[in-house]
Parts: sequence; C-alpha cells; structure tokens
Amino acid sequence: MNLIEKFEYWGDRHHPKWLDIIRIVLGVFLCYKGVDYLRNTSDLISLMKNTSPFSEFMIILIGHYITFAHIIGGFFLTIGMFTRAACVIQIPILIGAIIFVNIGATRDAFSPYSELFLSIIVLLLLVYFLIIGNGPLSVKVPPEEHLEEHERYIRKVKEGEK
Repeated sequence: MNLIEKFEYWGDRHHPKWLDIIRIVLGVFLCYKGVDYLRNTSDLISLMKNTSPFSEFMIILIGHYITFAHIIGGFFLTIGMFTRAACVIQIPILIGAIIFVNIGATRDAFSPYSELFLSIIVLLLLVYFLIIGNGPLSVKVPPEEHLEEHERYIRKVKEGEK
C-alpha cells in the first residue's frame, strides 16, 4: 500500500459528518466566486494584469481556468463527488491568489479588508479535504462490479420481453 492509498484509507475511516457541512459550504463559496468571476471577468483580468508577470494572452487563459475551476470544482465539492480531484484543481489557484494577488499587490496584505486570510483558510480547507476525501454525506459512484450486475439484470429483463 503506497502513501496515497494510506491517506485515502485513513481519510475514509476518520471523517465525521459535521465536516461534510464545511465541505458543502466551501463548495458553495467556490462556486459563488466562480460565478462572480464569470460576471466580472474584466475586473479579474485587470487585477491579474497589475499583479502578475505573465503575458496578456496567458492572463486571459488563467482567468478562464480560474472561473471554470471554481464553478466545476465548487459544484463537485458541494455534492461530494470527485472531491480530491476538485481540490487538486483548486489548490494552484489559491496558491497563486495568495502569492500574486494578496501578497504581491500594491495594497497592504494585512489591511482590515484584505482577503489574504480568507485565501489562506480556503487553501488549508482544500488541502484538508484533499487528504480526508468526500465523507459520508456525498454522492457515491457505484463500483464497477455493481454496474456489471446492473447490466446483467438489464439484459435478463430485455431477453424476458422477447
């Protein structure tokens, strides 16, 4: 059993249900931020132009990636499906937000209205749910053996109709 399988096994066995509420709230928040970025794409792009060293084309691509990843990743976190993959997609965005936007911005990162602490909390929660996984209050994808049983049942029903 390698390290990743050990993390998954531990996360599946040690996950209280109240943590799923936090996961759902985090997913709704990320989905909201994605929709907000979609509605205000020009503001997101102008903020990234002022704080990041990338070319304009790269900034536009990153802006679209951020919007798509927040909407889809937030949705998957909310329903508890593909939780670890959604976290892996979100973590680079939050690291970039902390480095380029919150710390690298011209405004003070420790001002009263700074989003630095919110970004750090969201990043820590994403790392936590990357390790822990989806939990008991989530959409379960049936294992392949159940799908094969279902397909055999469907075939029997169709043969019985003939």
